[in-house]
Amino acid sequence: MVVGDFPIETDTIVIGAGPGGYVAAIRAAQLGQKVTIVEKGNLGGVCLNVGCIPSKALLHVSHRFEEAQSSENLGVVAENVQLKFDQVQEFKNSVVNKLTGGVEGLLKGNKVEIVKGEAYFVDNNSLRVMDEKSAQTYNFKNAIIATGSRPIEIPNFEFGERVIDSTGALNLKEAPKKLVVVGGGYIGSELSTAYANFGTDVTILEGAKDILGGFEKQMTQPVKKGMKEKGIEIITEAMAKSAEETEDGVKVTYEAKGEEQTIEADYVLVTVGRRPNTDELGLEELGLKFGERGLLEVDKQSRTSIDNIYAIGDIVPGLALAHKASYEGKVAAEAIDGQAAEVDYIGMPAVAFTDPELAQVGYTEAQAKEKGLDYKASKFPYAANGRALSLDDTTGFVKLITLKEDNTVIGAQVAGTGASDVISELGLAIEAGMNAEDLALTVHAHPTLGEMSMETAEKALGLPIHTM
Repeated sequence: MVVGDFPIETDTIVIGAGPGGYVAAIRAAQLGQKVTIVEKGNLGGVCLNVGCIPSKALLHVSHRFEEAQSSENLGVVAENVQLKFDQVQEFKNSVVNKLTGGVEGLLKGNKVEIVKGEAYFVDNNSLRVMDEKSAQTYNFKNAIIATGSRPIEIPNFEFGERVIDSTGALNLKEAPKKLVVVGGGYIGSELSTAYANFGTDVTILEGAKDILGGFEKQMTQPVKKGMKEKGIEIITEAMAKSAEETEDGVKVTYEAKGEEQTIEADYVLVTVGRRPNTDELGLEELGLKFGERGLLEVDKQSRTSIDNIYAIGDIVPGLALAHKASYEGKVAAEAIDGQAAEVDYIGMPAVAFTDPELAQVGYTEAQAKEKGLDYKASKFPYAANGRALSLDDTTGFVKLITLKEDNTVIGAQVAGTGASDVISELGLAIEAGMNAEDLALTVHAHPTLGEMSMETAEKALGLPIHTM
């Protein structure tokens, strides 16, 4: 302890102010705890600053640009459509600034103490927060670790000026003419879509047999078709071997079908996964238990192997999703309060903001089959929905997985425009234990995309109206 470093007492200290950390801090404060939150970077974490939010802003603008050039069939003809990428970035940054400023206001409004610096655990009840000028010790009753993750850097692809991660891809000063994307997961696919809409020539190198591995093939099929129409080349079962930066670009060497090939581009974006940020907190000295891939082991209340230390978000098992982290943050705060809150991931949605969007919640057909469940799968096409027709966007479907015994909804998949919104009602149905009758008897406004939930439920009951 440095001279003059008198410990500050707090009830709950949260390390990390991303969507998991700041939500946990607010909920803990609402429950009467004295809360301190520590963040070494910007409030809002990866999601608000260099992830979910800026990428969706970029995607939105890219769709506007694409639509401006290709709406002749709707009677909208535009000439000399220009892309001013500096203004695109200004818009994206304005969205980020509004949200991060909002997070600060919410924390302060809930009387959460905000501390900037890096946290390092001293023992089970104290840690030090350090910045460039000083260090301060905090004594706590409970701690919630919410430090998130960072992009994985693969061999021979060291991040630099031309070899970039998702953060770099979101902050380019101009839309590149040629972009190679290593990794066809949801991040790689979303950013590939955005830049292809801007007119970039995109090539995806995916090591697996297919892109978007977390979704069933019947869902990814329309995405791949859409990518092909945008000019995106997808090379699967491709092993990225090296990247050599040139004077004005980068040369990527990869192996596919037993042959080594090279491709030149302005940039290569590496999106092969993320690594948990647990290596600079002093956690090993505490004796916390780690599992696979360096993830912390936690129980159903997000409690680690040390009773008063909790962990949430990307540093614990499960999908690396912002809303998962927020959900776990609430559970942890309520558990500290003595409540019987527990995590239950059956109603956890996953979304890819591709074109079309993909969203799923609960069991897929494959998972239901693997569990030995006696289920029924029912699909309703976007092409039979009035709202989709009026939007001139009829690609996709809504699918429900229901139990044959009592029509309980156990899973749902949506591929199509607005899938990220349509999935919410279906997640509620699963969370609440509803059956197909509950959805079918809910009156849905017309014409809306949400009607497809009702229509699919009616099909599951054998009583479809707008499809045979």
